[in-house]
Amino acid sequence: MSVIVILIFFSVLVAGTFLAAFIWAVRNGQYEDRYTPSVRILFDDDKEELK
Repeated sequence: MSVIVILIFFSVLVAGTFLAAFIWAVRNGQYEDRYTPSVRILFDDDKEELK
């Protein structure tokens, strides 16, 4: 039974770490680029050479 308590504690700790990392990323502007993903498909990166 004590193993379950330890596993629950560590899972809550890991979940809290990921939540803190997500909040840090949002506050530092990691998700602010809304224009580039929508037009990225319009850029042709695969250019074939003319033979």
